[in-house]
This record gives sequence, C-alpha cells and structure tokens, in this order.
Amino acid sequence: MIPRPAQAAPARIVLDGHYARLEPLDRRHAADLFAVANMPGGAERFRWLFSEAPESQAAAEAWIDQVNAGQDRYVAVIDQASGKAVGQQAWMRIRLEHGSIEIGGVYWGLPMARSRLATEALFLFARHAFDDLGYRRFEWKCNNANEPSKAAATRFGFRFEGIFRQDMIVKGQGRDTAWFSMLDTEWPALRAEFERWLSPDNFNAAGQQKTKLSARA
Repeated sequence: MIPRPAQAAPARIVLDGHYARLEPLDRRHAADLFAVANMPGGAERFRWLFSEAPESQAAAEAWIDQVNAGQDRYVAVIDQASGKAVGQQAWMRIRLEHGSIEIGGVYWGLPMARSRLATEALFLFARHAFDDLGYRRFEWKCNNANEPSKAAATRFGFRFEGIFRQDMIVKGQGRDTAWFSMLDTEWPALRAEFERWLSPDNFNAAGQQKTKLSARA
C-alpha cells in the first residue's frame, strides 16, 4: 500500500468522551488551571515540562496567549462531572506530509492524574488522529529520566523506539529524550481495548476500575 499524508491538521474543535472533554485552550480556562497547578503537589508536576507552574491567574492567561500564538495546538482537559479544566495537552510536531503527529505539553493535574480522565484524554487524541484525520503515526516523547511518563506511554500501548542522547537543554539541564509511537496498523486493536476499558460498565459506583487496561501494540 502506498503511504498517504494525513488529511488535515487538528482543528480547534471539541472532542467529547464519557468522562473528559477536550476544548481548545482559551483564557477562560486560566482560573481552573491556575487553581489545579497550585494545589499541594501540583507545581511539582511541572518538573518535566518546558514551562513552570503559573504564579497567578494573569500569568496563566499570558502563557495561554503565548502558546496559542505558536505552532502547537493546545487543549484543556475538562472533567465532565465538574465542568472544570483539570489539565492540558497539545498536538505537536504536526507533519501532514508524513502523516505523523505527537501528543505533548501534557499536564494532567492531580484531580485527573492516573485516572480514567487521563486515559480518555489520550484516547480522544489518538482516535481523532487515526480515525478522523488519517494519521499514520502518533508519537509520545519525554525526558528519559521521567519514569512515570515512560510507564504511562507503555500502559497506553505506545512502543518504545529509542533514546535521542543529549537531545535538548531544558531549564538548564541536559535532556536525553525517549521516543515512543503507535501506528495506524496497531490502532484497531488498541482502540478496541481502550473502548472496552473506558466503558462505564468497567467501573464501580466509586469510579474504580474492575479490570486493567491491557493496551499492547
């Protein structure tokens, strides 16, 4: 089969799930994101990001203006139950001609970390990239020292590809970058497992999973 480019870059649209909703990042999300980032332990989750935790709502608004002026396309992760923004993530390295796209800039605040909201936020990106836009490759990258991020990539079914040594200087520190990907040929099986795990039937009244996600590329 002749490989084809992707159909389009992600547009500024809303993606809805059972538990999470992804909205184009806007100043209206600043208050919620500032509050989440400044919860006890919230600022520590910025350790591996390019930015620091905002020190005020105005700083959060300025950061939103800055990233929206760039090439990456950020979204806010909304908790469907509360209607509040609890995290953010972005489409990055959008290469239409190669059919390749990356999820990055991920800040999943403590209210959604290691939860079905986080899993669904990832799933909504992957489904939109593969099923709606025709991408061939979906990437995840992180600092090689960021063990939780590497574990999350593996749990979600990304395949480890290798390490780019001395890839970047971030916050004054050298960074080796670990690369992960999933491909369109792997997606149907992964999608089925995500859909099974995210089904409301897989959770009890307290929101605890009955079975684990077994996404393996």
